Amino acid sequence: MLTAAFATADGVHVDAHFGMCARFDIYDITAQSTQLRETRTVATSDADNEDHRLQARLDALAGCALVCVASIGPAAASRVVKARVHPLKTAPSTTIVSTLDRLQVVLQGSPPPWLRKLQNPTPSGGPA
Repeated sequence: MLTAAFATADGVHVDAHFGMCARFDIYDITAQSTQLRETRTVATSDADNEDHRLQARLDALAGCALVCVASIGPAAASRVVKARVHPLKTAPSTTIVSTLDRLQVVLQGSPPPWLRKLQNPTPSGGPA
């Protein structure tokens, strides 16, 4: 199973910039099914402090292996990767459903090594 977060403003499209996103829809994905687990909201009251804003979004990704975004800056992408979450930038107007469908197709076949690693993460403290 793969757990993915989708940066979304409307719950339909992957349409939010990671650093400004106030909502992540969290899905559990297998080759056979997708399930919306929850919607996590991020407070936007700390808009002036970039580090706090970014940390709030990283906290919202807890337990996720993948985050799909409309855009993400290089510094934020680096911190997301350090948090062991793989950022995936989508084309404008991409829907969550179409991204879920594409991920399922990949999971049904032979996923690339980076995706296999996300599906079967190494336990903390073990070799990477």
